[in-house]
Amino acid sequence: MELHKWLSESELKKDGDKITIFAPPSSDFFNNPVPENGKFKAPQKNAPFLYSDIEGDFVIRVKVKPNFESVYDAACIMVIQDENLWLKAAYEKSDFDTTAVVSVVTNKVSDDANGCNLALDSIWLQVARVGNNFAVHYSMDGEKFDMVRLCMLPMEGTVKVGIEAQCPMGQGGIREFYGLSIEKRSISDLRAGK
Repeated sequence: MELHKWLSESELKKDGDKITIFAPPSSDFFNNPVPENGKFKAPQKNAPFLYSDIEGDFVIRVKVKPNFESVYDAACIMVIQDENLWLKAAYEKSDFDTTAVVSVVTNKVSDDANGCNLALDSIWLQVARVGNNFAVHYSMDGEKFDMVRLCMLPMEGTVKVGIEAQCPMGQGGIREFYGLSIEKRSISDLRAGK
């Protein structure tokens, strides 16, 4: 299945199974759960997101290479209903000077959950949906996937599913995606990702 729609369109290059997207400066998807001066900021929703509309259960998988330079630089898989209901699986440069598998679940406000730290320039990410249950997995070899998160989100039957490139703090940079696949299927074991 090919991704063909944009939220916040950016520079895009395709070369075989490689997709390169430029993440502009100050680009992110995040609904900050921490108020500033007693008020919540408007949701940030300006990172380039290349997607297709997918109905029902699915498994999306892609190898990501964020080309880390600045804090929160990331290449991500996203599943979006609207600006207040979405899920992100990211390989991100953390504010703890690590590179980590990160998941963000947003139901009006976002949480921010750092998973395992990995000293690699690229990894595989996967998100699987069964009904309103979603699982986030990562893999170092594209074969054995380990769970980072299992959650429930009350999403509609059809959602936007795709890849996102972000650079919240830096001057922008390229994010590389390899071997993207989206399969419309249900998996029997969300925790195992298969």
